[in-house]
Amino acid sequence: MQLIFNGVQVGLALAILLGPIFFALIQTGVERGFRAGIMVGLGIWVSDLIFIGSAYAGLNFITAWTKDDNFMLYLGIAGGIILVAVGVGTLLSKPPDWDSGSIIPSKASYFSLWLKGFLVNTVNPFTFFFWISMMGATVGDKEYSRKEALVFFTAIITTIVITDLAKVLLAKYIRQWMTFKHILWLRRISGSALIIFGVVLVIRSLSI
Repeated sequence: MQLIFNGVQVGLALAILLGPIFFALIQTGVERGFRAGIMVGLGIWVSDLIFIGSAYAGLNFITAWTKDDNFMLYLGIAGGIILVAVGVGTLLSKPPDWDSGSIIPSKASYFSLWLKGFLVNTVNPFTFFFWISMMGATVGDKEYSRKEALVFFTAIITTIVITDLAKVLLAKYIRQWMTFKHILWLRRISGSALIIFGVVLVIRSLSI
């Protein structure tokens, strides 16, 4: 039970962070509804699972890799550019039609929504180093056995999924009080936030 409790604590700590993932989920949930928000969330969860699996399978190799300053530089710049591109695309693209809080289906495919969530999470160096650090602290130091690590990381992922679903449900709930003008402002805030995160990421990478 202690392993599960520890995993839930870590998952809740991640859930309250106001990063690019939060804005991507809320914006999509409000604009396009619950199913679209779930597709963005699914992209995020798949990305996390890939990071966890990769970190577990090649912990020593990846840890040595991250000590290379060039790796940090290229990862930060590439991630920042992609975040800025997604943010600019959010600002320039037209919101879906809006009629008294009801969404008229847009041309955005479920795959494009999934890809948005996957990219926003994958290109964020914080995600990469978080899972590497967690894996190193639990498995690398031989603190947890394979079974214990499975329980611990399953608890984290389950908590992340539940809290992300709650965010999308919240977005769906507040949608009924929003006008098209509110949607425009939400899109501007979300797009601007992604651009800011991307620019800060590039600047920090260049200053390392």
